[in-house]
Amino acid sequence: MAKSTKTIADLVRAWKADNIAHVQFELPDMHGVSRSKLVPISHVESYAAKGLNMYGGTVVLDTASSVVGNTLYNEEVNYADQYLKPDLNTAIIVPWLDRTARLICEGYWEDGAPQKAAPRWVLRQLLSKADALGFDVKLGLEYEFYVLSPDTSEPYFGGLHIFNTLRNRYIPLIDQIMDEMPKAGIDLITANSEYAPSQFEINFAPSIGIEAADQAFTFKNGVKTIAHQMGQNATFMTKPFSDTAASGCHVHIGLINKETGENIFLDNSDSDGLSSLARQFIQGMMDHTPASMALLAPTINCYSRFKPHTFAPSNVSWGPQDRSAAVRAKNSRDDNTHLENRLGAGLANPYLAIAAVLATGLLGIEKGMEAKTPKAQSGPAEENSNYKKLPATIEESLDALEK
Repeated sequence: MAKSTKTIADLVRAWKADNIAHVQFELPDMHGVSRSKLVPISHVESYAAKGLNMYGGTVVLDTASSVVGNTLYNEEVNYADQYLKPDLNTAIIVPWLDRTARLICEGYWEDGAPQKAAPRWVLRQLLSKADALGFDVKLGLEYEFYVLSPDTSEPYFGGLHIFNTLRNRYIPLIDQIMDEMPKAGIDLITANSEYAPSQFEINFAPSIGIEAADQAFTFKNGVKTIAHQMGQNATFMTKPFSDTAASGCHVHIGLINKETGENIFLDNSDSDGLSSLARQFIQGMMDHTPASMALLAPTINCYSRFKPHTFAPSNVSWGPQDRSAAVRAKNSRDDNTHLENRLGAGLANPYLAIAAVLATGLLGIEKGMEAKTPKAQSGPAEENSNYKKLPATIEESLDALEK
């Protein structure tokens, strides 16, 4: 983890001055759910130094907190304790909780070895790989979610009202989210109603490396908490209703030359304004799309999203500014040029979604992959029968991942 310029003593001193009483030591689990312990401020320094003990099977819990057996991961020692060690760069005062601060942690075993299956650790290894290749990774995630009545589990309004000004702020929860998230260090840039009843999209500004995933983790868990406080349910479930639009999590990614600050994906001498490295990155994503979907679309429910004419991808394709393609090249011919992987489902763990996109793209660059998947150019990609279809089930994606 990157070294913070502040020490835990500095943070505790500042928190005490702000009348903070508790600190949440949070651990992202395999689903992107926050698992945590609440620590009184008087014990924070001690636990930060030695590690906070927690059940060591958090990576094998399902979303109902049932233990998934036969994983061969710490099961043989009955899930011995892990020790949570905080990344001090993630310290925030949580604006939607009373007198509470937060630290995102990673788990380590008693001998000091990291939990190598933990999503945040996995992503950090890939970011280190990009760093070794000379790249900073610029990332932005784009989330959709539904707001539902806790009494009926139904939307608060019907119809398709995408971008409708009245519906954008029809539910006070949206204003509350827009007010609270910047206080947690999340730079929100847009919010709007989406293409389904009581569905919304909120986007935040891009950031570099692990910070982007940490912000997405904070955002998703924060939205659900704020909604609960306001007597509502916010769900990132990919397809909560069979007859309405699904919720996605698009991963926007760019590579920046660490030495020069130049956009690696930009080449204005190219017909599409894309560099050869951008095309290699695209081909890496194309070649490994079925496998990456096990992380980008991690539940049975997610696969009902991938249908033609739904603004979601249905085949292994890419194209400049093509909303129906699996990967859309946002080829603006300036420093904003980047790639948008549109396969991510609302339920995707942000750490693993980014890891899937980055791992496959870097493979394309490392292997110098020939850009053999043609871009969509004569109509939307979803209309082109020459592209391979996406996996139809999670089982197909898992089979591809295991190969």
